Amino acid sequence: MARKKKKVPQVNSSSSADIAFLLLIFFLITTSMDTDKGLLRRLPPPVPEDQKDMEQDIKKRNILEVMINSGNELLVGDEPMDISQLRETVKEFVANKEDLANLPERIATEVEFFGLVPVTKYHVVSLQNDRNTQYQKYIEVQNELVAAYNELREELAKSKFKKSYSELSDEEQKSIRTIYPQNISEAEPKKYGVK
Repeated sequence: MARKKKKVPQVNSSSSADIAFLLLIFFLITTSMDTDKGLLRRLPPPVPEDQKDMEQDIKKRNILEVMINSGNELLVGDEPMDISQLRETVKEFVANKEDLANLPERIATEVEFFGLVPVTKYHVVSLQNDRNTQYQKYIEVQNELVAAYNELREELAKSKFKKSYSELSDEEQKSIRTIYPQNISEAEPKKYGVK
């Protein structure tokens, strides 16, 4: 007698697509995506039409020029400088605590919580780099410039309010930003070359 071959039952594959879809959703939700990193900057408002042709006269003493050449060397003012010295140099420039003639002029300004305070509100830290400057070097310099302002604000917050700058109210933070406004100007990259 001939044996009947047993039929192998077929697997129902109609739900395979559903399972694959659920797995895809699960992995999309649970995996972390790399987020883009960059510099947080707020662009200035557009210049009104009636002021476009007006040039703003800034005194030389109010400008700190920071340049990075194609060899990633830092030049502050007319002097070569190591990046480790940049933060303290910027802090000294912005604060001008001794009211030195070669640093930004201090103007008496009425500031909430502080009263009449001498402020270097017209200072500008001008950053310019060569087209061939490495991006990493540019970011390092940017970080040092911003860190200088952050440290000045933090020191003032702790001395006046006995709290960290981040713990202050919006009004208190605004008053500290009035005393230490972050004035960083970024010029279009140029071709400097290596000195």
